[in-house]
Amino acid sequence: MEYFNIFEQIKLNMANLLAAENVTKAFGDYTALNKISLEIPEGTIFGLLGPNGAGKTTFIRIINQITYPDTGNVIFNGERLHPEHVKMIGYLPEERGLYKSMKVGEQALYLAQLKGMNKTDAKKKLKYWFERLEIGDWWNKKVQELSKGMAQKIQFVVTVLHEPKLLIFDEPFSGFDPINANLIKDEILRLKENGSTVIFSTHRMESVEELCEHIALIHKSNKILDGKLTDIKRDFKNNIYEVGLETDDKNALKSELEGKFSVEEAHFKSLEDELKVRIKLDSNETANGLLHYLTSKARVNHFVEVVPTANEIFIETVKRN
Repeated sequence: MEYFNIFEQIKLNMANLLAAENVTKAFGDYTALNKISLEIPEGTIFGLLGPNGAGKTTFIRIINQITYPDTGNVIFNGERLHPEHVKMIGYLPEERGLYKSMKVGEQALYLAQLKGMNKTDAKKKLKYWFERLEIGDWWNKKVQELSKGMAQKIQFVVTVLHEPKLLIFDEPFSGFDPINANLIKDEILRLKENGSTVIFSTHRMESVEELCEHIALIHKSNKILDGKLTDIKRDFKNNIYEVGLETDDKNALKSELEGKFSVEEAHFKSLEDELKVRIKLDSNETANGLLHYLTSKARVNHFVEVVPTANEIFIETVKRN
C-alpha cells in the first residue's frame, strides 16, 4: 500500500516531466546510486552534476532503460517509466557512438528511424538541421572524414531530430571550439524555449551558470545538493561585498575599515588606481548601511555583492561531504 501511495503521489505531480523516488542501484558490492530522489520540472534545463564516479551516468542509463534500478521508482510524463518512453527521449552520451565507415546522411536516417520516424519526415527534418548548422555538404561524407567537432554536430542533430520531450546532454560541448560551443548552447536554449526539458551533465561550471535553472549534485552515490540554482546561490552567500574606493590615502582608509569590518584584499580589474577590498558584514548590517558609510569616506567606483559561483558551490559542497 505504501509503494502504491508513493507512486500515485509522484504521478499526480504533473509539473515534473521526470521524477525519481529513492532510486538505488548496485553492481555487486558497489552501490552506484543510494536512494536518489529528484524532480525535474517540465520545460527547464536541469544540471546533473558531480565528480567522476559519482553515479550520474548510472542515473542517466536508468532513464534510458539501458539498466534498471534495484529499488525505487522513476516516473516519466506522469507514468511509470516503460520501454515506449525511449522514443520520447534524446540522449547525447559523453562517449560518442557514430559508425565511422557509414556516410553521414545514411547514418542520420538510420538513427532517426530507430527513434520511430519515417524516412520522408526524417529527410525533411535532417535537411532543416543540416542547413541550420551549415553542414549540408557533409551528407555524403563518411564519419571518419570528419573532425571531432564536426562529428559532434552530427551527433547533436540525431539526438534532437525526433523532437523528444526529454533531452539528455552529457558533456555536449566536448570537442567544440568556442564558436561552435556557443552555437550549440544557443540551440539548447532555443529547444528549451520551444518546450523541451533538458538534463545537462557537465564538468564545465560556466556552462551551468549560463544554462541551468535547477541543479542536483551527486557525490559518492548520494545526492548532497538539490534545488533552484538561484535559491542555492542565495543560501551560500556570506554577506561579502567587493568594493573599489578612490581616495588620497589608501593606507589610512584601509586601516579605518579594518577597525570597523572584517576586511581582506580584493583582486579585480579596474581603470582606476583605487583601494580594492572585500568587506564581510555581520548579520545585523546591511548593504545600504555599508554603501552610505563608504560614500562618506571615499569615492565608490565599484560595489558588488560577492555571489558564489556554481564552481565554488560545487567544490565547497563536495569538500564538506
